[in-house]
Amino acid sequence: MQEKDEQCTLVILETSDLHGHVFPKQYRNHEEVNSGLAKVATIIKDEHEKNNYSLLIDNGDVIQGTPLTYYYAKFMHEEKNPLISIMNELEYDCAVLGNHEFNYGDELLQRAIDQSAFNCLSANILKEETMEPVFGPPYLVKEFDNGLKVIILGVTTHFIPNWEQPSNIKGLVFEDALSSAKKWIEYIQEHEKYDLLVVSYHGGFERDLHSGEETEALTGENQAYEMCQTLTGIDVLLTGHQHRMIADKVNEVTVIQPGCHGEAVGKVAVTFEKVNGKWVVKESSPQLIKVSDDVKADPHIMKLTKEYEEATQTWLDQPICTIIGNMTIENPFEVRISDHPLIEFLNQVQMEASGAKISCTALFDNDSRGFGEHITMRDIVSTYVYPNTLKVIRITGEAMKDALEKSASYFMMDGNGDISVNPEFTEPKPQHYNYDMWEGVDYLLDIRNPIGSRVAYLKIGEKPVQMDEEYDVVMNNYRAAGGGGYTMFRNMPVIKEIQIDMTELIANYMLKRKTIHASCNGNWKVIW
Repeated sequence: MQEKDEQCTLVILETSDLHGHVFPKQYRNHEEVNSGLAKVATIIKDEHEKNNYSLLIDNGDVIQGTPLTYYYAKFMHEEKNPLISIMNELEYDCAVLGNHEFNYGDELLQRAIDQSAFNCLSANILKEETMEPVFGPPYLVKEFDNGLKVIILGVTTHFIPNWEQPSNIKGLVFEDALSSAKKWIEYIQEHEKYDLLVVSYHGGFERDLHSGEETEALTGENQAYEMCQTLTGIDVLLTGHQHRMIADKVNEVTVIQPGCHGEAVGKVAVTFEKVNGKWVVKESSPQLIKVSDDVKADPHIMKLTKEYEEATQTWLDQPICTIIGNMTIENPFEVRISDHPLIEFLNQVQMEASGAKISCTALFDNDSRGFGEHITMRDIVSTYVYPNTLKVIRITGEAMKDALEKSASYFMMDGNGDISVNPEFTEPKPQHYNYDMWEGVDYLLDIRNPIGSRVAYLKIGEKPVQMDEEYDVVMNNYRAAGGGGYTMFRNMPVIKEIQIDMTELIANYMLKRKTIHASCNGNWKVIW
């Protein structure tokens, strides 16, 4: 596409939260999906061909999240990082560090950075000794052959110390992302000449983009809305972390967020015109290019990762453990109305990993079939479908009861006296993962009672749970942050964090024992 000398268009392409997804297939069942870097690569190459001026930026959380990245980190880490090899091949201009980049330790992260042919940015992750950005320059200056000059500033959610193992972030200081962005924008404005300022922030929006109403507790984990409102000079804000699909404008700042796992590419087309010899932004248009059936996976990208993928698939099918008894699921609804060996097992894994005596978990997916007699790693990732880690938080008995009431709202009574699933948990999308089942306490949910008054009893042994006493409970990181409407857990003291994915914890638990006896103590049930 030819550009006039007086006008040009820059296309900014963003990926974010890829989490190691390359091949367009589910690891649990080989099902074809419209996501992954192999399909994203086709979109990226097409956009590069169509546009004279383009930038390719990754917004973080690349090197962790699939069996592929786990297998690489544990067994092939002396080889080149497969995700970095792909990004080098696609000629990324820069990448911002995400919180999950630290999950496999500082050595693996540093090797990934050393192997990168592009800049790795994070202005607010500092070396404790010098208080300077630890991973190099905080921003990238990109100048095109027509004189157009763009600056990309990278910042990362500073909430990482709340999630990450201390040994993985030793010697690092995580400066407030908003404050750091403000400081560096002011520095850039004073010391650089440029035509466009892009901030790539591995973080998301804490408020509704249009009304400004709070959409989550204002912990500082996500600050994108405040960045748009208070930081002067940002033209484009690339976001991520929340796995949302966003293409919009906030306070005249163009904002984008392309979901996760390579289900879309964020695209911002910025049109410039020459005014008195300087490029000036005329228009900025955000768009999400979603991966579809029509997008074919790039065979060269898949070839780059073939060796790693084949080794991973072999590992996924290796036997881990034998189950004596029955942990299979025939009816997901029945699992949620009375104690089940699979749920009890998941809670036992959480309690052993954390040392907590009380645990809660969910049956996340109605497609889960549970565990048969012979278990492989593929069975584990098919049953526990989210990359959750664990937190032990300290809550009151009242908060525990409130959480159980929230779970009890999953059910509703019909005119015939039968129970079914409350539409609030199925529309506009299924949210079965927001119904929790507990171990370490005894309780009864009576669905005949109104929502909010369904906990018939709640005990530990023979002693009723006291509303003003405190109890340490282990749960996944999403729930501990109040996710799923469990606002009673927000801002509760965090006693311990286990920054190992639950799938790995389950595998370790099984490998240690080799044989697991399915058990069910019937500590809870639902009546109607």
